[in-house]
Amino acid sequence: MSQEPKRIGLGISNAYLAPRGDGFFLIDTGVSQSWDQLETELTKAGCLPDKLKLVIITHGDFDHIGNCAKLQKKYGAKIAMHPGDLSMAETAVPQRRKITSFRMKMFMTLGWLFRKRVPLETFKPDLLLADGQDLRDYGLMAKILHTPGHTKGSIAILTEDEVLFAGDTIVNSFRPECSRYIQDLGELRKSLAKLKTLKARVVYPGHGKPFPFEALATVTI
Repeated sequence: MSQEPKRIGLGISNAYLAPRGDGFFLIDTGVSQSWDQLETELTKAGCLPDKLKLVIITHGDFDHIGNCAKLQKKYGAKIAMHPGDLSMAETAVPQRRKITSFRMKMFMTLGWLFRKRVPLETFKPDLLLADGQDLRDYGLMAKILHTPGHTKGSIAILTEDEVLFAGDTIVNSFRPECSRYIQDLGELRKSLAKLKTLKARVVYPGHGKPFPFEALATVTI
């Protein structure tokens, strides 16, 4: 079995560093203000620029793509994401969505104030991902699952050792639940049903701590 991913808590969201072979894969990058912390964690893990094989973005929100431009410039990193969120990377304009909880409204208000103070540096991804895409050509035995609902281009990543990176489709800030910041409720229901059919052992969410895959069965919308 491959070494377990390292969770890097970057303020309000997670990034995950997954060692594979002689290199690393990074899932999400945190907010731009967390660059120093992210780079410190990469260095401590031995993930120098020539060791970072691919950065995979679960969706285009500012707290997940904030350091993509820096990683491209300083690390020469290749950034991969779904085309459904391409405009968010290239324009820094978020998708219109419905907020379904008071807690999420507070979070988004703080996020809006943060973006006003620290503008997002835009970038162009190097690789556009598709549902069912196999990443073995990049050295990662995993496949991409398109899971729209939170955003149009949300994805999950399922590895051969049954690790599921869920992005913000599933979060665990207090308990495992679906995102309360919704672009399309019907699509989010389908994505949740899709994830529940998988064979996995642990879920790594975009927010909060990892949890056993069995707990996903309790999640409803």
